[in-house]
Amino acid sequence: MPQMKGNANPGLLTSAEELSRPLRQEPGRPLILDLRPADAYAAGHIPGAQHLDLFGVSLIDTDPAPLKAFMWMIEHLFATRGVEASTPVVVYDDQSGIRAARAFWFLEYFGHPSIRVLDGGFGAWTRGGFPATRDAAPATASEWTGSREAGAIATWREVQAAIGQPGAVILDTRTDGEHCGTTVRAARGGAIPGAVHIEWTRNLGPDGAFKPAAELKQMYDDAGVTPDREVITYCQGAYRAAHSYLALRLLGFPKVRNYVGSWKEWGDRLDLPIEVPAR
Repeated sequence: MPQMKGNANPGLLTSAEELSRPLRQEPGRPLILDLRPADAYAAGHIPGAQHLDLFGVSLIDTDPAPLKAFMWMIEHLFATRGVEASTPVVVYDDQSGIRAARAFWFLEYFGHPSIRVLDGGFGAWTRGGFPATRDAAPATASEWTGSREAGAIATWREVQAAIGQPGAVILDTRTDGEHCGTTVRAARGGAIPGAVHIEWTRNLGPDGAFKPAAELKQMYDDAGVTPDREVITYCQGAYRAAHSYLALRLLGFPKVRNYVGSWKEWGDRLDLPIEVPAR
């Protein structure tokens, strides 16, 4: 169960067993968001879950105007599914994956007071013997608008300012090939100068749930990713970066930002510095 993993912030996760309890009773029922593809949701989902697939909806320009417009759109999509500040939200995908983590990060950025990720995702739910359904009712839209938590997000300007600063560390959560420039997914391949590389998959155990806190802490400590430094995570489009953001939030890191433009923005901008690390 999540609280047995030793996390500094155990309330950011819930287990399948914990989630099943409020489903049996009212009030206290959370809003559950299924972030998987539509076909997976249609094949079976947690009873009462609303579907919201944000995959592929990305931002590649973190200048103020496009960032503001993008976040307004995402905020509106959450409101169409009934998100409101007074109701806890649980997000899930197939495992403790990048889709759920990115939804978690968005909701934290919008200042929602109670968000949890289903640890192990739908896989943990079905392995636990809990019921799934193909029934779905329309969501009741809300008028919710969040705040904007500036400390949760990084733009290209903030990343550039962090390069080489001893109090900051830039964390590359992509594959080895992307980090070393052999897999090129923008105008240029490579990495942000000085970035530490820890692929996001290393946050998870074989069951698709987060590793215990002691294992995660040791992995990040060994790489110099420590809670006394501000950490900026990035990947290609801020999905995998959101996952490592969540892992560090679980560990209690006080200063973590997700670079929402990530490598697609950085690698396409020829005025920004890159390096091509050796394998």
